[in-house]
Amino acid sequence: MILRSFLLTLGQLADPRFRKVLFLGVGLGFALLVAFFAGLMWVLNASFGPEATLPFIGEVTWLDDLLSWTAFISMIILSVFLMVPVASAITSLFLDDVADAVEDRHYTHLPKADRVPWGDALRDTVNFLGVLVAANIFAVILYFMFPPFAIFIFWGLNGFLLGREYFTLAAMRREGRAGARILRKRHAGKIWIAGTLMAMPLSLPLVNLVIPILGAATFTHLYHQIQSRAPSDQKSPDRGS
Repeated sequence: MILRSFLLTLGQLADPRFRKVLFLGVGLGFALLVAFFAGLMWVLNASFGPEATLPFIGEVTWLDDLLSWTAFISMIILSVFLMVPVASAITSLFLDDVADAVEDRHYTHLPKADRVPWGDALRDTVNFLGVLVAANIFAVILYFMFPPFAIFIFWGLNGFLLGREYFTLAAMRREGRAGARILRKRHAGKIWIAGTLMAMPLSLPLVNLVIPILGAATFTHLYHQIQSRAPSDQKSPDRGS
């Protein structure tokens, strides 16, 4: 089911409407990546200064380097971590557009879904972003405790959180908030796996820029795949029996 959802997404790359959203998502993703990187550098610079003396290390000048000619390379390297909150932030802006493009091509028998109010989607995304950042800060402790498993902890944690968010927003368009929550709990394992498969390529610099939009499309397909196999009494009203 997950593989089919992803292959359907790849098959729509030739669709001009889908490509437009993809290019917009890549552009915004890069802009957000720059913003997150600049914010991180500001915090580090304010905390340690451009030439800081750290315990057990001594004087370091790497903050100057990061803020000058090596900034782009540093940002690309740090995108392994920074693209996770970027992927979360993009959902509120593009999921409806992605889902509309997917449904207009693959699920034409369904009535038009109501768009999630932008304010509600933004509030959900901001709240989730706080959870995501807090969880990843806590995960740093686990990385130091279990260094050989750090990458797997990173993928598993962010796969769970991103899968939860993406599926909820995809399902909420037709199920409502309560219905999306019920459906998410019923298929938690499948959603976690799909989220982890999304988190893994987010660890690949540059490739990770296309993942948020592809992920939104894949989770839209996954929602419809799940609903198409659900018993008739569990389907949403706009699908009929």
